[in-house]
Amino acid sequence: MRSDLLHRHAAEYVAKVSAPSAEMAEIIAERASRVAYYQSWTAGRLQTMTETELLEYLSRLWAMLIWGNKQYVVDKLVAGHGLATVREEIAHLLWSEDPVASRWDRFRSRIKGMGPAMMSELLSHVHPDSFLLWNRRAHVGLDYLGVAGLPKYNYQLTGEKYAELCGVGKLLALELSAAGVKNANLLDVDYFIWEELQVEENLSRIAQKESPAQMSREVAQADPVTAEFIHNEVKEKLADIGQWLGFSSKTEVKVADGSVVDTVWESTIGNMGRVIYVFEVQTKGSVDSLLMNLLKALNNAAVQGIVAVSDAAQIEKIRKHAAGVAVLSQKLRYWDYTDVLATHEALETVNESINKLDLVPHGLVGGS
Repeated sequence: MRSDLLHRHAAEYVAKVSAPSAEMAEIIAERASRVAYYQSWTAGRLQTMTETELLEYLSRLWAMLIWGNKQYVVDKLVAGHGLATVREEIAHLLWSEDPVASRWDRFRSRIKGMGPAMMSELLSHVHPDSFLLWNRRAHVGLDYLGVAGLPKYNYQLTGEKYAELCGVGKLLALELSAAGVKNANLLDVDYFIWEELQVEENLSRIAQKESPAQMSREVAQADPVTAEFIHNEVKEKLADIGQWLGFSSKTEVKVADGSVVDTVWESTIGNMGRVIYVFEVQTKGSVDSLLMNLLKALNNAAVQGIVAVSDAAQIEKIRKHAAGVAVLSQKLRYWDYTDVLATHEALETVNESINKLDLVPHGLVGGS
């Protein structure tokens, strides 16, 4: 870590907060209120949470700013897991006495649709002395300070890595305390990162997508568990992209006999009626099985497009295998993982910016 940068920015930050402006004072008070709210949801209270309360609970998160239609996120969680499971896993993540690394890995293996930004924000608000809020801005700030080995994608953020990042956050909190921030905790570190460490050069560089070749190497070397996380992350982000574009998006959908596909985008378009676009994500496994699943999907007359989503190396294999099947070679499209992740990040930024303006009625941005 670049201690010279850390010392300089910590001193500049202390100068700002030692005599806070009215705006800064309001932000500090609002954060204290948020901590009180989330800490009030004890493990026992979480276990009795209603679906309406879950909507309010999650809607307050900064990570939810990207969603105009927050109800969509909650409906997807409840439909995919059941309310009882969602409540139980949130309670375990936040209040179990198990090491945070094991709690983190358990939650991300059991709950789809709540990524690291939401998970870490809940942890940080409930336990601000212990847990770091992790999101793109945190990545930018720590990268600027020279912290090595930062995860760029969700699948890279294991429980072990998150615990390591919390350790880095505690070092930053100690530096803030030494510089004059009284009782600095990891929410103070989040302030610090947002106020001092969002360097434009780093913002631009972080936004650059990973090279297709690098992604192919990572997928090829991934163990089965990591491969499954990559698969799930891409599948969920495809659904997000579709929702943000105005489609009705779902994952794990039966579209024809013998064909359950990873993600679908569905819409009703004028005289065309119901239109479905199908996406199959390939990390590891049989290319022939993937193509057979997509071929069966075409038995549904509403399916107007089929897309294979994979890394660059596997896309070439899929393309070669599909060449011998006329209907597939004509209709099959290909989307590289790196493009999917870059597209999601770009749309995430756009949606967050638009939703902050509060220009349209609740529920119309990010899906209907």
